[in-house]
Amino acid sequence: MRLKRFQGLVPGQGFAAKVPSVPYDVVNTQEARALAEGNAHSFLHIVRPEIDLPEDTGQYSDEVYAKSVENLKRFQNEGALVRESTPSIYLYRQQMGEHIQTGVTAVCHVDDYNNDVIKKHEKTRPEKENDRTRLTSELGANTGPVFLTYKDDPAIDALVEAATAGEPVSQTTAPDGVIHTVWRVQGDEASALETAFGDVPVSYVADGHHRSASASRVGTERRKANSAHTGEEDYNWFLNVLFPGSQLKILGYNRAVHDLNGHTEEELLAAISEKFTIAPAEDKEPTGPNQVRMILGGKWYTISWPAPDASDPVGSLDVSVLQDGILAPLLGIEDPRTSTRIDFVGGIRGSEELERLTQNGRAAVAFALHPVSVEELMAIADAGEIMPPKSTWFEPKLRSGFFIHTF
Repeated sequence: MRLKRFQGLVPGQGFAAKVPSVPYDVVNTQEARALAEGNAHSFLHIVRPEIDLPEDTGQYSDEVYAKSVENLKRFQNEGALVRESTPSIYLYRQQMGEHIQTGVTAVCHVDDYNNDVIKKHEKTRPEKENDRTRLTSELGANTGPVFLTYKDDPAIDALVEAATAGEPVSQTTAPDGVIHTVWRVQGDEASALETAFGDVPVSYVADGHHRSASASRVGTERRKANSAHTGEEDYNWFLNVLFPGSQLKILGYNRAVHDLNGHTEEELLAAISEKFTIAPAEDKEPTGPNQVRMILGGKWYTISWPAPDASDPVGSLDVSVLQDGILAPLLGIEDPRTSTRIDFVGGIRGSEELERLTQNGRAAVAFALHPVSVEELMAIADAGEIMPPKSTWFEPKLRSGFFIHTF
């Protein structure tokens, strides 16, 4: 695969703790407005610019994109974001408790995305893809990095270990306690990383399918508009952080259903017992695959089943068994992408969030799932298959604003 250094925008002196923000897609407008309150240089002003507009402003209105462009210019004028003097690769380390992961931040070629050298495992939603495509195009920038993973490579590991032995350019602790550390890599060290990744046959989108799809679309649009296109223009490249698969931490992506689709609690339990083994649970989290935990009527249950046929990498996933065996036939959630009767709850919130949702009446039943493994994700992408929606929740999340690639 192709990977190279870039000459981007980074937080200016004294702004490394102020600029970076959570990704745009893990918060809604109200949450983004609250997080950015009192911080005029939070990157949420660029990736969630509606927070600076009246509350009745449409999320995809012209004013929203214009405000993002205005805010990016303002950040540069005020020194919150500055242009690097030379192209660089960055090593980006995150520490959440005892968990540590170190990724290589660089730009990858959109042709590798288009030709499945960068593999996908999820479908995108048109309105979200259109939104990020327009924002990327109007800014002329990749604002949030795509989270890629690859099969562990000892040569890359050695280069990363050597480069992170030096002093970082920044280290900040986010409000959630995650420590973010950045090293700048240039010269021969950067060349060595570019060469080493040239030997990596494929990588995988772990998180950021809408960002990568929008980068591809913008690249295609710019090519069509450029009669002198060569393939090396900056619009052909997009921002990524690449982590070795063994370092990633995936949590379950849980489900909460608003109602019982006309069933009583007793009827639902009886219907589930016809297909699965169900028993009162001693704990609230699945201890392995081929089982889920369900909270119904204030009680936790274990729902389990024999290991499915492993030759079907999608159908054998716990989330697929839950969808095909309970959510669709019993609870009427035929298409979880479009249904308004189901909520998806990131595993970082724990089973306590599922309890809260059922206690306050926002959900009638909820399910806690065991995490999908990195190996399962790669196998599905290698097979050209698509995971069910909301199958993986990665932690810690990449912060946006540490690096911006412009074109």
